[in-house]
Amino acid sequence: MKNALWKNIFQGWNRQESEAILTLKQVPVFKGFTDKEFQELEKLFHRRTYDVGEFIFKNRAPGEGMYIIMNGAVKITVGTRAENEKILAELSSGNFFGELALFDDEPRSANAIATVQSELLGFFTADLMMLNDRNPQLGNKILFNLGSVIGERLRQTNQLLFEEKSE
Repeated sequence: MKNALWKNIFQGWNRQESEAILTLKQVPVFKGFTDKEFQELEKLFHRRTYDVGEFIFKNRAPGEGMYIIMNGAVKITVGTRAENEKILAELSSGNFFGELALFDDEPRSANAIATVQSELLGFFTADLMMLNDRNPQLGNKILFNLGSVIGERLRQTNQLLFEEKSE
């Protein structure tokens, strides 16, 4: 009995962070979160594995949520065939995409395709809504950080458009 007591006291003493939490800590959407908040968030994420060339989602498909690349690489494209495909972004471990789907019911505006064997974390609208009901402070923290990230991406896009127009 004494051994069991000591085992319980020291259980988790030297706990290593999971690969999912280490990945989430790289994502600006989760900036400023505590270790306890990361542990709560980890339970809401869905691990998915994609093969080379496999679609994570297709243009015009319903938007369900965002994805974070734990391992691998993804390209974001428009166009329906290889000959008219335009690559909008090439993303790798620690990058995320599809976050606008957390805000509206609009269909996807691009394709997301794995370019190598990839492991992703999915965070879906239903999970965010459930979190917001259960822990509004944490849900609002995510929404505020998402708004900040989307604002920064919009400013970068505006700058690129301005530079193209100036040339």
